Amino acid sequence: MNNLKQRRTIRKYSSEDISETFLTQLLTEAERTPTMGNLQLYSVVISRNSEMKRRLAPAHFNQPMVESAPVVLTFCADSRRTTLWAHQRKGNPGYNNFLSFVNAAADALLYCQTFCNLAEEKGLGTCFLGTTFYNPLSIVETLALPRLVMPVGTITLGWPAESPDQSERLPIESIIHSETYCDYTPELIDRFYAEKESLPANRQFVEINNKETLAQVFTDIRYTRADNEHISATLISALKHQGFLD
Repeated sequence: MNNLKQRRTIRKYSSEDISETFLTQLLTEAERTPTMGNLQLYSVVISRNSEMKRRLAPAHFNQPMVESAPVVLTFCADSRRTTLWAHQRKGNPGYNNFLSFVNAAADALLYCQTFCNLAEEKGLGTCFLGTTFYNPLSIVETLALPRLVMPVGTITLGWPAESPDQSERLPIESIIHSETYCDYTPELIDRFYAEKESLPANRQFVEINNKETLAQVFTDIRYTRADNEHISATLISALKHQGFLD
């Protein structure tokens, strides 16, 4: 059965533990994920200790599931291991640059998604935290990440204690382009976003935020230009700190 059709983001978990053996099995199976140059430019930090989860929580805006989930996994773009290996084998590594970060970030996020798919097939629940990019240096410090290791994704993991509604998705024709990119006309934008904008929850979202359209909620409140520019600067600073940028 394809569980992706039924998947939900889970933010509330039971107190049941996830054994180290089971977790390691899932992480091992996920290693079959495609990877750039077969180098596996990723690492994952497992946080079970309540004090460590408490220290991680502020970086994720203190979302309750960070502390309540049995396990928090931080997926990292990791060019350090490959660099050390190259040095020890008389190589001349050049992975302290932006391209190497992009390659490692792609590896790490592909690995993360494969892991999530495998975990959810076994009945576990996950929540992907996009906040990892918002406060990366806090995560770097908490997890003692060395140079050439950068956090790029975090998931909370546990046995579900809720069954929330699925989030809406745009129609498939809105993301598919045949042969070349076909730009969006105003008519297509209207058609592709009509269902999303008509959902009662989203209409209420617009109303309670005193906005005219759903797009305004995203541009004026949730992901503002000022916030995006500030977070971009923070991210660049973190990449410099971790040795991916000069």
